[in-house]
Amino acid sequence: MDTFTPGKINHFLCPKVCVPMMQNKVVVAVSNAFFSYNRRRLGPVGSRVRSCYGNSKFLNPQSANGNGLEKHEVRVLKQKMELLGINCDDSCIPGNYGHLLCPKCEGGRSMEKSLSVHINRDAWQWDLRRDLAMWRCYRTCCGWTGQAFANGRVTNEGMNIIFKVSSPRQITAEGMVLEPLGEKLIAYFGDRMISEETLRRNSVMQMAGDQGIIAFTYRQKGVLIGCKYRTIEKNFWQDKGTEKWLYGLDDIKEVTEIVIVEGEIDKLSVEEAGFFNCVSVPGGAPQTVSTKDIPSLEKDKAYQYLWNCKEYLDKVSRIILATDGDASGQALAEELARRLGKERCWLVRWPKKDHSCCFKDANEVLKCLGPSALKEVIETAESYEVCTMNQVI
Repeated sequence: MDTFTPGKINHFLCPKVCVPMMQNKVVVAVSNAFFSYNRRRLGPVGSRVRSCYGNSKFLNPQSANGNGLEKHEVRVLKQKMELLGINCDDSCIPGNYGHLLCPKCEGGRSMEKSLSVHINRDAWQWDLRRDLAMWRCYRTCCGWTGQAFANGRVTNEGMNIIFKVSSPRQITAEGMVLEPLGEKLIAYFGDRMISEETLRRNSVMQMAGDQGIIAFTYRQKGVLIGCKYRTIEKNFWQDKGTEKWLYGLDDIKEVTEIVIVEGEIDKLSVEEAGFFNCVSVPGGAPQTVSTKDIPSLEKDKAYQYLWNCKEYLDKVSRIILATDGDASGQALAEELARRLGKERCWLVRWPKKDHSCCFKDANEVLKCLGPSALKEVIETAESYEVCTMNQVI
């Protein structure tokens, strides 16, 4: 390496890549700064910057056992997380999802390892735009989330300052760490009579790397505006600070009649019965009907999603309420009708399951009786005012 000069770009034959025409070379530089060559970003390894810019991918040094060597960026990310109380162990391997004890809620009484930590696999390479770590606590009462970055670091007295960890929610599937549904969740929905076509149409996804967490994406004019998560065990949560909207909003933008259900899976079920003009409330049902007057728009927080969607709902002349058949579902129907106008509301009456009880919701009817039966139930909904007078609810 007689031609090697610190502070300059030096070229050598790449020892790790097949070089048929001896065209691929390694770029080596010694400096504390980042260099760019041929429009490719180079990353630091200690105080050195090194990369191969041949026809193959960037050189990714391997250890003797085939595992990638831990890079400077990865160490920086782990150090930043440790400052926040996230103690990365051997499960925190770039590209994988590790589960740790959340330093905020400490896993509750069961000491559950509820903090999912992901270090981007590209942090093992030299694409500095992707060197980041992400984490999220999946306990409903916590939900702590954040990101740490290895690039663009600000130096203060020799210490790397962490960028704002509780960063604003990034409304992209990538920012939310979402991916297409895997076979496990597709099979789960299949058992509930919901097809892959319906899942794709509604952009149902999953938390990346975890086929136990469903992600119902909320969209307006095709743009992602929020997400609601659900485990197979029926635990629900949304990102803190998420503005509330009706699920399936784009399906009612140019209709005069709509169906409102109590959950996202019920919306998908109604669609299987042939009704695409269906939306779901985002937050479940109240225990009882409020005895107070309807609060002002600004103070009606529990039903803010109705006011957020007012321009859509104002165009509708007929609203079919297909909430759950239990007491909470009936209370929700009453609260919705109070706000939407009882004169334009109709109520679904779920059919008898046996001599003592009725089916609970749209998905249960779909699974047990099929799409034709669900379609008939919706088409034979009764006037809400008539139901009220007959003391049905």
